[in-house]
Amino acid sequence: MSSQGIWFNDLSRLVNPRSIVLVGASEKPDSIGGRTLENLTTFSEFKGDLYLVNPGRAEIHGRPCVASVNDLKEAPDLAILAVRADMVIPTLRDCGNLGIKFAIVFTSGFGETGEDGRAVEAEMREIVARTGMRIYGPNCPGLNNMNARLGLTFSPAWRIDRRPGPIGVATQGGGLGRSFIQAMDRGVGVGLWCSGGNEVDLEVSDYIHYMADAPDIEVIVTTLEGVRNGPRFMAAALHAARRGKPIVAIKVGKSEYGAKAAQSHTAAIAGSAEINSAVFRQLGIIEVDDIDELIDVASLLARRKPTGNEQLAVYSFSGGTAALCSDMVGMAGLKLAEFAPATIEALKEALPGFAAFSNPVDVTAEVLVNTEVSYATLKATASDPNTDLVLVPIPVEYGKTTAMLADSMVRVQSEQTATPIVPVWMSDRTGEGQRKLIDGGLMPMRAVGNAVLAVKRFIEYGRWKAGFDHQWQPLASVAGTGATANLSEAKTKALLETAGVSTPRGVVARSPAEAALAFRNVANGKAVMKIVSAAITHKTDIGGVRLGIASDGAAMAAYEEIHANGSKACPASEIEGVLVEPMLPAPFIEAVVGIHRDPVFGHVCTFGLGGVSIELFKDVSRRLLPLTPVSARAMITETRCYELLKGYRGQPAFDIDALVDVLVKLSDFVVGHAATIDELEINPLAVRPQGQGVTALDAVLSYQGKEPATW
Repeated sequence: MSSQGIWFNDLSRLVNPRSIVLVGASEKPDSIGGRTLENLTTFSEFKGDLYLVNPGRAEIHGRPCVASVNDLKEAPDLAILAVRADMVIPTLRDCGNLGIKFAIVFTSGFGETGEDGRAVEAEMREIVARTGMRIYGPNCPGLNNMNARLGLTFSPAWRIDRRPGPIGVATQGGGLGRSFIQAMDRGVGVGLWCSGGNEVDLEVSDYIHYMADAPDIEVIVTTLEGVRNGPRFMAAALHAARRGKPIVAIKVGKSEYGAKAAQSHTAAIAGSAEINSAVFRQLGIIEVDDIDELIDVASLLARRKPTGNEQLAVYSFSGGTAALCSDMVGMAGLKLAEFAPATIEALKEALPGFAAFSNPVDVTAEVLVNTEVSYATLKATASDPNTDLVLVPIPVEYGKTTAMLADSMVRVQSEQTATPIVPVWMSDRTGEGQRKLIDGGLMPMRAVGNAVLAVKRFIEYGRWKAGFDHQWQPLASVAGTGATANLSEAKTKALLETAGVSTPRGVVARSPAEAALAFRNVANGKAVMKIVSAAITHKTDIGGVRLGIASDGAAMAAYEEIHANGSKACPASEIEGVLVEPMLPAPFIEAVVGIHRDPVFGHVCTFGLGGVSIELFKDVSRRLLPLTPVSARAMITETRCYELLKGYRGQPAFDIDALVDVLVKLSDFVVGHAATIDELEINPLAVRPQGQGVTALDAVLSYQGKEPATW
């Protein structure tokens, strides 16, 4: 199967094999081979052929056993390796030569241990390339297919972690994956869990791609310690997006501490947290910060797909709790529904006069003593035509009365399936009521803040989906590996002009006299003068810039001073001269546009407030290339400096349309030379008043290969 020109194998016979060989099968109950065999035979519903390999046994638990994979008369779909590290390579060779399609390798002691282990993993990849057999692992807990009742794992937790459902989980680390899986105790059903360990061959991207096509999976969850192959990951994520399958992700390694831990755990490349997050947002991946949030968001998406326009109702038997929940809804920027008159009438009819009938609904303790009141009021709330989701915070465990409320919630949800009812069990004391909610498929959340955040992520995903461009594909330009050189500002600006980006009309002077002549030719009152050298990128820091030049004499003196300062910073032979440009008259806003090659995902564009403000305020937005007019405008509008650009407090508006046009032109320019350009930055990019365009006041370009003048 191909996505964006990237090939993905069909993993059906890995996930649901017709035949399996367990290499290292054992009769010892606490061994890896023994527990795997027990999981396959006692706690799974595997109906296919199971072959056992152990050179020291003729049979195990009454099942025949052969000494080697080579003794098998035919190739099974899947081999599971529960063998010592020194036996992994010869066993994989035998499996590949026999024609086995997939191999799961539990064994650890490879890439995570250092250089020697990575060398062994290179041998595994050679086996894959030669035989076509795909490897899952090594250093992994196996694969769990709950929907098929098949545990390809040695974990003793398989026998209890088997609640099926529509969520697929793809992880690199086993512990975080198991933590999510055990949300089954809260009613979260998981259909498939793939945890590929060191990912010597198959990786998270492969599992995501498979789940995107799997008819029994509706939501995909992933925990990542690093993205090994950016283009492959993006292709899988976009495949899921086009199939309408949301992805919820945790990316560990955001801080320096976390990045080091991620590398030591699976030898993964952590990457830049900011770039990762920007890429996730663009691909529609819902990034969360903790396992609780992962569980809450995924469980909500498993119940309904959002539109992005959801309005909420809050329903509680505690006035303070209803107010707390409503506060959090408001602070999250979400909207409470305005009830239709018929809803308010139905609530008034069922509740005492001191209850609160408008949203939020405080039904008072009446619902705890009267089943029909509980049912009728919740049914009216969930049936309101303006309400898309009902939050029900439950602050305390009240025994039978809370159980009665839970019964009403389950009953209403079964009748009003279009409107999710989201319970929040706030008490540390659990009981019959919580169990009824879980058994009824309502998956209670643990805190009001958690629930509101999950709903916010849910709605934001709906908005992203509504604006998703199904035809867009990332440039994914990560091939650059050569030596990098810089181009001077003057040469960079000449290239920008050819790309359709306006720059000041400047002249490079090579003597004081040329500087004076250049001043007379280009200055419109005042000029700016700057050192021109590919070796000097921070010109101000070395005294290489002078502003407000107003005469021939001042231009000559500035040339001498700038050139002398430049000669201290680099050899005189590397100085092209001094650039003389007219100073741009105010008003304008200084923006920055930078495009750089990320080693994982390829070229990324950054836009924000320019000058020194980018480092001070970090008010930036990012997008993968290529940009479109729609994505370029979105980049601008999601920054805080957008308020300045559109005219803050009565100030005139600036030329946002021209800015959008230039962002797209810069994107097109880099896309056309993606193999060569490593980085292009314009800082500042002057955004002038509406109708006057934008001007690149300073620019630098880093490249590989031949100097761009020869393009």
